[in-house]
Amino acid sequence: MQETVMRNKSSKWNSYIVLGLSLVTMLILYFFSTQEPGALLQNAKLQLFKMMFVSIIIEAMPFILIGVIISALLEVFVSEGTIKRMIPRNPVLGIITASVIGIIFPICECGMVPAVRRLIQKGMPLYVATTFIAVGPILNPIVFWSTFTAFRNRPELVFSRMGLAFLVALVLGLIVYRFVHPDQLRHNSSSSHGGHVHHVHSEGKTSAARPSFRQRMMEVMHHSISEFFDMGKYLMFGALLVSLLQTFVPKESLAALGHGQGSANLLMMGLGFVLSLCSTSDAFVAQSFTTSFSGGALVAFMVLGPMLNLKGVLMMTAVFKSRFVVVYSVMVIIFVYAGTWLLEKLLLQ
Repeated sequence: MQETVMRNKSSKWNSYIVLGLSLVTMLILYFFSTQEPGALLQNAKLQLFKMMFVSIIIEAMPFILIGVIISALLEVFVSEGTIKRMIPRNPVLGIITASVIGIIFPICECGMVPAVRRLIQKGMPLYVATTFIAVGPILNPIVFWSTFTAFRNRPELVFSRMGLAFLVALVLGLIVYRFVHPDQLRHNSSSSHGGHVHHVHSEGKTSAARPSFRQRMMEVMHHSISEFFDMGKYLMFGALLVSLLQTFVPKESLAALGHGQGSANLLMMGLGFVLSLCSTSDAFVAQSFTTSFSGGALVAFMVLGPMLNLKGVLMMTAVFKSRFVVVYSVMVIIFVYAGTWLLEKLLLQ
């Protein structure tokens, strides 16, 4: 009975997503419908919108696939006991462990959410998972190398990005450990559906029988497909919104609003949220703003964007309760702003 209710809720939410996509698409078509058909196909804004939408999907899709495959492998091959043994009981050591996991498994923020959901279901504490979500997309070798390449002449920006990301994630993890209830996952049908597959594979066997490697890989494929479609709709919706914002709100007009240290940092944080760039490439976009913004504002852009962006928030709402997503978002904004303000005063002058 409970499983049926969960599935109905998930189906109802999926209908809202499809309806939202349909309405936005109709608005786009209506906006361009006043033009001649030939001019519509050649419209510069429509071309830019299509290019942005496709590029975001293509950029994010490999990382989504990596995330859901890792999630499925964790579900099938890694036991709850293994996860619990990996995480130290001390919260500080647990947070440091999450940072090390981010270095070992360099997953972009697009693939972080499905992997973290499975880790929490396997026994990873919420505060460790929160740290992993925040710091994993930044504190890994690929992002470090891309940032160093973009700012080869300003290494202080590279180390400021990495150091601030770690400190923000540390504070986030400690606050979640102390003040947030550990049960923040949405209990939808995907997890129960995964359990159903396991029972199908085990049907006709004794409880002690162990599934063959082929059966396990089939289960991995099933989990991957289910997780991919579960996360994919939020990626599509986020990419659609981001493409609209990038098409109709030029970066140059936003940059003109950033006067003064505090406002510039906030502006670049907002730009990082809206653009929703992959953490492996956002440093090169930040480099294009070098002549317009201070070092603190650039670090704010490169730290907040991977931790908190439009498409990522939509994907988080599919996994976590809405209140937790709001609390996480507010804390990230406050700590990144405060950290970049201090960096501006002490180091990046």
